[in-house]
Parts: sequence; C-alpha cells; structure tokens
Amino acid sequence: MAREVMVPGTPVMEGLKKKGTTSRSWVLLDFAGDETILDVDKYAIMDRVQIHARDLRILDPLLSYPSAILGREQAIVLNLEHIKAIITSEEVLLRDPFDDNVIPVVEELRRRLQGDGKENLSGLNDLEVPDEDESPFEFRALEVALEAICSFLDARATELETAAYPALDELTSKISSRNLDRVRKLKSAMTRLTARVQKVRDELEQLLDDDDDMADLYLSRKLAGASSPLSAVATNWGPGSPTIASKISRASRASAATIHGIENDVEELEMLLEAYFMQIDGTLNKLTTLREYIDDTEDYINIQLDNHRNQLIQLELFLSAATVALSLYSLVAGIFGMNIPFSWNQDHEDAFKVVVIASGVASALLFVVIIVYARQKGLVGS
Repeated sequence: MAREVMVPGTPVMEGLKKKGTTSRSWVLLDFAGDETILDVDKYAIMDRVQIHARDLRILDPLLSYPSAILGREQAIVLNLEHIKAIITSEEVLLRDPFDDNVIPVVEELRRRLQGDGKENLSGLNDLEVPDEDESPFEFRALEVALEAICSFLDARATELETAAYPALDELTSKISSRNLDRVRKLKSAMTRLTARVQKVRDELEQLLDDDDDMADLYLSRKLAGASSPLSAVATNWGPGSPTIASKISRASRASAATIHGIENDVEELEMLLEAYFMQIDGTLNKLTTLREYIDDTEDYINIQLDNHRNQLIQLELFLSAATVALSLYSLVAGIFGMNIPFSWNQDHEDAFKVVVIASGVASALLFVVIIVYARQKGLVGS
C-alpha cells in the first residue's frame, strides 16, 4: 500500500496532481490535522475503516448515488455533492483531494483539527483532562463537511439570483429571442440546482426524523462502550508519564460511565443537524422564490403575447373589412369602367361621376357598419 505525506507546494504533491491520480487518491487527516495522501485500491480502504463494498460504492464518482449520511459500526459514510468522505472516531478520509471544490474542505479541516489538537496537547501538558463537553472528533469533521456543502450550494444559489433577476427584468421590458434563450438557460440551471439542494435537505430531514440513525453517528460513544478511547492516548504518552496516564485513565472510566447513561441522548447531533438543515432550507426557499419570480414573469410574458395576438386579430379584422369595402368599389368601377352610355341621360360624364362617388360612399359606409358591428359584439377594443 503506497503511502506518501502531502506537503502543499512540494514536488510530490504537484507530481501526483499532474499524473491524474485524483480518481484513486484519498487524503487522510488525523485528529491533530496531519495530512497523508493515500493512493490505494478500494480493498485497502475497506480494510482500514471496516466498511462494506456497497458503502464504498456510494462514494464512487463514476456512479450516481443520492446524497447520503450513513452511520456504520466504526465509520460515517458521507456523500454530499463533491464531498465524498469516510469519518471515523480518529481520522477523516476525503476522496479526490486535488479537486478544486475539495481543496477548501481539506484546508478547513486541517485548520480546525490542528487548532483543536494544540488545545488538547496544552491541556495534557498542564496535567488537565480535556473538557468532557467537547464535541467528538466525528462531529467536528461532520460539521466542516456540512458547513462546506451548505455554503457551496448557497453560493451557487446567490450567483444564480444575481444573474437571473436582471435577465428577467430585461425580458419583461423587451421580449426578444436572445432574452428568451438567456432566461431558458437560467431556468434550466435553477431546476438542476434546486434538485441538488433538495437532495441534501431531504437527507438531513430524514436523519433528524430518526433518533436511531442519529445515534449510529456517535462513533466515540460506541467505541467507549467497548474500550476507553483515552486509554490509547495514555499508552502513547509512554511509561514515563504515570501521573498523566492515571489521570486520563480515571477520566476515561468516568466518561465511559457517563456515555453509557446517555446512549439515547442525541441532542448534540440534533442541534448540529438542525443548524445546517435551516441553512440548506433557506437556500431552497431562495430558489423557490426565484422560481416563483420566473413563473410570474412567464405569466406576464404570456399576457403580453396574448395582447399582441389580440391586436393582430383586430388589425386583421380591420383589413378584412377594408378589403370587403374596396371589393365592392372595385366591382362598381369594373362594371362602369367602359363608361356605358345611358339612353335617359346624354351627359355620360356626369353619370360616371355619380356612380363613382356613390359607390365610394357606399363602400365607406359598409366599412363603418362592419366596424360598428364588431365593436358591439366585443370583437375589437373600444
């Protein structure tokens, strides 16, 4: 099993990135925030964190699986968008550490874990036992992942809002093929983003609705039920520190007893999940508001188009009426076009003028009659 320490900016890290090893690479962060790059196969990962192949397939980027936060005996399997992680009570494994969206998550995990690690070491040096109220390691790692994914989706929603509202307003003021195509693309992007946000929200809601599922995420509590996690720390301090080891041992026994007494208490995790559920729900509401604005704009555009169609129909009616009147005039002009003489009147020129004027007046009256009838029937606007 190949194992290489990742140091940002070094040739090793750049070489791994250039070779395209992200498809199989994992970054491991321990409780102190120290990083290790693992370029291993799935069997090595399954053996390390004690999960089944079906759980590891959930994290495969080539397969399409819904968002999931699964509690297993010794690990939490996390699949949220680009964040694909395995969290244990002592370490975090993140897939594709060189992905542009994963790098900020790795940096934030390192920053928080290194800060917590220094505080814990300071407490041990002062012969003090770490605070029992401190969140378990797995919850701190889970919080970073939830914060990252919620912030990421909220940022995408904000970007979409910034682009969508001006485009919708421009479409309202001027209906054109360019503006319609622009809004169509934005609506498609909004639909896809809404589906992604909805998946994360549904997963958090499902967890909050089931106390047993939340209890499965308490890895430290389950570990303390079998053995004290602090006793391992005491062993690492060696035989040269009997005082520290004895204090940690007493604290671990007291902590284990407390943990056994609150096995059904999931309040801490529930508060954590509720905070990010509210954040992702706010993002979903933001997208819902945008969808409603788009729907309102579409309704307004449809009303405008219907009004334009009505105006075209009215224009067509006017033109049809004018055509009928002119047809009558053309008929009379055609009949008398050769100035047929009349036996009762030798003044042919006067007769022609009378016919032309009379037929013109009759055509105009016919046009007026058609328009008045259409207005009375409500076929044209007043």
